[in-house]
Amino acid sequence: MGRRKKKSIPHIALRMRATNSPKNQSNKIFIVSTDMTRSMQIETSDISTTVFNKNHNLDRVTAEEIKIEFDNRYGPTWHCIVGRNFGSHVPHEVKHYIHFFFKDKAVLLYKFG
Repeated sequence: MGRRKKKSIPHIALRMRATNSPKNQSNKIFIVSTDMTRSMQIETSDISTTVFNKNHNLDRVTAEEIKIEFDNRYGPTWHCIVGRNFGSHVPHEVKHYIHFFFKDKAVLLYKFG
């Protein structure tokens, strides 16, 4: 069988500064941009809220836990970046990208590879 071709959209460049989030103190996610289905957005919110409420001291641990949960639910290969101030330029599979804020943290979650 031939290898399945992955769909992707052009690279996206973002500059994220979570401290400017309009929902900075909310316990819900604030979606900046996404191409996920509505049901996947809701699941992303549920998973991320649960992980963030564990109060990990390191953004890396939070990102790793979100990434592993998405790999388990939707198959590999998910990537997750969590932080207060970062830039990105990433390709991703169609319908598998979200950029959001949770309190004072920006999150970039996408599938590629």
